[in-house]
Amino acid sequence: MPLALLALAISAFGIGTTEFVTNGLLPEVADDLSVSIPTAGLLTSGYAMGVVVGAPVLTAVTTRMRRKHLLIGLMVLFIAGNLVAAVAPNYALLMGGRIISALCHGAFFGVGSVVAANLVSPQKKAGAISLMFTGLTLANVLGMPMGTLLGQHFGWRSAFWGVVALGVIGLIGIAVLVPNQPNEEGSGLRGELAAFRKPQVWLGLAVTAVGFSGLLASFTYVAPMMTDVAGFSDSSITWLLMLYGLGLVVGNYAGGKAADRALTATIFTLLIALAVVLTIFTFTAHNKVSAAATLFVLGGVGFGTIPPLQTRVMQLAGGPATLVSAANIAAFNLGAAVGAWLGGVTIDAGLGYTSPNWVGAIITTCGIALAVVSVGMERRKRAGALPSVTEQPVAPASAPQH
Repeated sequence: MPLALLALAISAFGIGTTEFVTNGLLPEVADDLSVSIPTAGLLTSGYAMGVVVGAPVLTAVTTRMRRKHLLIGLMVLFIAGNLVAAVAPNYALLMGGRIISALCHGAFFGVGSVVAANLVSPQKKAGAISLMFTGLTLANVLGMPMGTLLGQHFGWRSAFWGVVALGVIGLIGIAVLVPNQPNEEGSGLRGELAAFRKPQVWLGLAVTAVGFSGLLASFTYVAPMMTDVAGFSDSSITWLLMLYGLGLVVGNYAGGKAADRALTATIFTLLIALAVVLTIFTFTAHNKVSAAATLFVLGGVGFGTIPPLQTRVMQLAGGPATLVSAANIAAFNLGAAVGAWLGGVTIDAGLGYTSPNWVGAIITTCGIALAVVSVGMERRKRAGALPSVTEQPVAPASAPQH
């Protein structure tokens, strides 16, 4: 593994920890700041919307920057946002800190995906991207549970101080290990924007946003679901999050490997599996053993979709793909924001803490339908580009023969 991938994974670990750390601390945040659990859950949506805005905007205005310099700047912004969150005395300032740190998220993973893909041979690109995202998945195994443990024992702000320390380590790793790669020819803003004239790129982004949305509709409310429905104690949330995180690690690795062999088949398999598992979770959440097992599988199939969906959109760009890559990270988080919001709507409507599961299954099924349309369009385009034997152009008699 190139050491640069290790540096990207270290930084992704810090970013992933702050993205999901509030999910395990919703009761503590809600009690301390005198808001409801669904309102506290909007901290996930707020972060996600920060990613949605920051990913394309920051990437667009920095297209001519060397990628290493950009990654360093993004980590500085990430650290600043978490400092704000750590000292926030009220909900509004906490939300502001979340949004500041989120602004760097999409651009980081978008640029990082391109850097990772350029470090390896073409047939290993999805695997390299999955290795970078391993930091994000390990954040769910170690970072988020440890943040939850810190927050439960020393106050939720201590979790953000821990994230600040992770950000500093990631910043040092990038400065030392990531090579100063030159940008590709045509990688200016005009060249990057050219990909967005392709309808398939937009459809690929839609598949990402809608297909992935179902996972966060459920996972945002995993803490109250496991305590109020499955019957776990509050102290059990830490190891349950670690179990979920192990599923992420397995799914992310397997998804990347499978995508390098059969990209389209991997996307369909994982999206269908995600919809099925979400449906099942509605029923298995009422038993401790089945709830824990389903949570593990949910993490695996959910995060397994990231490497193939990211790789497909970069392929659809057909040229400089930094901005498209960042836009797809924004699409992941737009889906996360909408999913978290819809899950909260069903809870507020009195449908119970398991309702986000079946809502998520419906959303992901819509993503599968979009994927069917996208692949169908791509195959028709390829078929139309291959003229039949009778359509082959015939050289005129006067043309010179070679």
